[in-house]
Amino acid sequence: MCLAQTVDLMSRWGAAMMVCLLLLAGCSSPPPPDMDGDGITDSEDADLDGDGYNNTVELDCMSDAWNTTSIPSDIDGDGICDVFDSDMDGDGLPNDWEEERGFDPRDADSMMTCHGESVYCLRTYDDFTFPETHNAYSTVEDQFLIGVNHYTGLQWQWDGGIRAFMVDSHHRSDDNTSAEDVRFCHGTGQFFHPCLFGEVDAFEWVSLLGSLMDNSSGDVVTLLIENYVPAEHLEFLFMETGMYNRIYTHTLGDPWPSLGDLVLSGTDLVVFWEQSQNNDFPWLHDFGVFSWTTNYAENSAEEMSCTVHRGDGSQPVWHLNNWLSNAFGLPDPVGAVEVNDYDNLLNRSIECWQIMDNRPTFVAVDYWEEGEITNVTITLNKMSHWSDPIPEHP
Repeated sequence: MCLAQTVDLMSRWGAAMMVCLLLLAGCSSPPPPDMDGDGITDSEDADLDGDGYNNTVELDCMSDAWNTTSIPSDIDGDGICDVFDSDMDGDGLPNDWEEERGFDPRDADSMMTCHGESVYCLRTYDDFTFPETHNAYSTVEDQFLIGVNHYTGLQWQWDGGIRAFMVDSHHRSDDNTSAEDVRFCHGTGQFFHPCLFGEVDAFEWVSLLGSLMDNSSGDVVTLLIENYVPAEHLEFLFMETGMYNRIYTHTLGDPWPSLGDLVLSGTDLVVFWEQSQNNDFPWLHDFGVFSWTTNYAENSAEEMSCTVHRGDGSQPVWHLNNWLSNAFGLPDPVGAVEVNDYDNLLNRSIECWQIMDNRPTFVAVDYWEEGEITNVTITLNKMSHWSDPIPEHP
């Protein structure tokens, strides 16, 4: 074969090879895109950038589904992005609630608690249950001789969780009836002065209560006063002890404020008295107008009821009285062991809650040291409705 023929043949083969290569190149295409390299093509990948967040979630939460370093903001790590999280920092307080009250909804340390829990700050005063001591001042510790209601005084009661107190205000004698003579004591009959068998200086007692409140964050306190002194003398008592400015005044018919708002406004003390409403002293709420109570001082647990004994039963605030008297009409420490027992008291409280379709605001007892009054109220406050499952024993 001559050289010319050989060259011609090679050219033809080269051309043929080129055509084949071109044809093969035209029949193939690059692999489909897979941004995160997980083997799922981007067109079918629910998480394009492989950051663990669904594309739709990222779009809704205003982060970039095509950027692995852009992920939804979730401050509290609860799986709900901040855009849709009503409590961004997970402190139990809604974002709007915090902003309206000067807290930072993005900072879990910027918050408050009420009675030990942040969520209780959202509860209204009438939707919380306070443990209460009947004749709180009448104690062995305070050296009462007759009609003793408790073993220990105010400090122990406070440390034990009591936050509502029933007291009786009198003048210390028939001859000493000035505003400075207000004392806490109670009578045992019509023939003796009420303070003869024991008394507590009301100014010292209320001052101690104030200092305890000052050293405790977020607790709302209630006093129910069986009163036998002029209203002016009670005002003097609260003025002298520095407690007057922290007393809350409620308008009948208005919704009760939240515990958080009572604390934040500096009005964390609510006062009721067993006397007619006096418009000159609106902060002294007539307990029979603003609240109601069940019966009290029965002779046996079987006699106890849940119905209205005194006051306006249409009001949401009420006292579940839970103490017995003995055959002599005196407080019964033996009966207290039974009626203050955790299961007995919890079951009665829930039963009355169901019957009245209204959470008891106060559960009041004698001999608070017997049984578990504060644990009962802890359990009740974990429940939103009487039909809720009963939480574990505190």
